[in-house]
This record gives sequence, structure tokens and C-alpha cells, in this order.
Amino acid sequence: MKSKLKIKFNAPVVLILVTVSFVATLLNYITFGVSGRLLFMTYHSSLLSPLTWIRAFTHIFGHADWSHLVGNMSYILLLGPLLEEKYSSKTLAEVAAITAVVTSIINYIFFPNIALCGASGVVFAFILLSSFTSFKDGEIPITFIMVAIFYIGQQIFEGITVDDNISNMAHIVGGIIGGIIGYGFNRKKE
Repeated sequence: MKSKLKIKFNAPVVLILVTVSFVATLLNYITFGVSGRLLFMTYHSSLLSPLTWIRAFTHIFGHADWSHLVGNMSYILLLGPLLEEKYSSKTLAEVAAITAVVTSIINYIFFPNIALCGASGVVFAFILLSSFTSFKDGEIPITFIMVAIFYIGQQIFEGITVDDNISNMAHIVGGIIGGIIGYGFNRKKE
């Protein structure tokens, strides 16, 4: 008996994140950057403005260009479905939201002259969170330690030695959030 192949709508949070990011980046191109600055980029603006608080969440959808978008979405599409299956859609949405707000607040306080956009912090949160998928019996997986050393170490090194438009802070903070949440969720299961 032959089974029919069908397309399955899996990982709704991941698919929504990717779709909204694609639309936000497309809108940014169509509006010559206006929509990005208005909705999909966080920067030092009045705390009394509702848009400041909206952008604290929505900046993860905006990307500087197609290369930036494809790089981030590739990781999210690779890691996200596995994480969403293990932890739930609600949890993965919370990880993305927490990462967005925390990186936005840190950027606002410590880097007032720098605008921040993109899902890189979320990517790093997913990378560190994924290294906890084999967490058992209160042990910290060596893969988590190696991922932390390679990814976070690289970001610290590049943050000190490389002058580019990449927010190493968002990567580091995202990784820390993913590590803390991964450890916390798996610790609860003991």
C-alpha cells in the first residue's frame, strides 16, 4: 500500500517567525528603510512612545538585508522545529519574546547610539537551548559546554577585536538566555 505524501504545518512559532521576518524585510526594501526604522528596529527613543515598547519585541523581525535574513532564518528553521517539539510552541514563543525584550533593554541602556535589528539573539538562544535536549539526571551535557565555549567565546572575541555592524551583545545575551532557560526547564523535570 502506497502512502501519500502530504505537507505538514509543523512548528507554527518557527514558521510564523520566519514568515513575519520575510515580510518585514521585504517591506523594509519596498519602503526604502522607513518601515524598518518605524517598526522593526530598536534604538534609543522616548520611553513614553508606545512604538519604543512595540519595537522592543518586533526588532527581531527586521533584518538589514537578505543575507542577514537568510543566515538567521536558516538556523531558526534548523533548530526551531526540534525545540518546538521538545518544549512546546508556547515555550519557544516565550524564549523569542524574552530574548527580544532583554536584548532591546540592554541595547537601550548600554548602546544608546546603536540601532538593533534581527533575530540573531533568538538564534543564539536556540543554539544554547538545543544543547540541553539530551539533559539527563542533573548532568550538564559536554555539548552544552562546547557550544558555550565556541559560540559565546567567539562573540566575546569578535566584540573586542572586530569593528563591524554585528551586535555581539545580542548574540551573547541570547545565548545566556537560551542556556538559562534550557537548564531551568530540564532541571524542573528531575
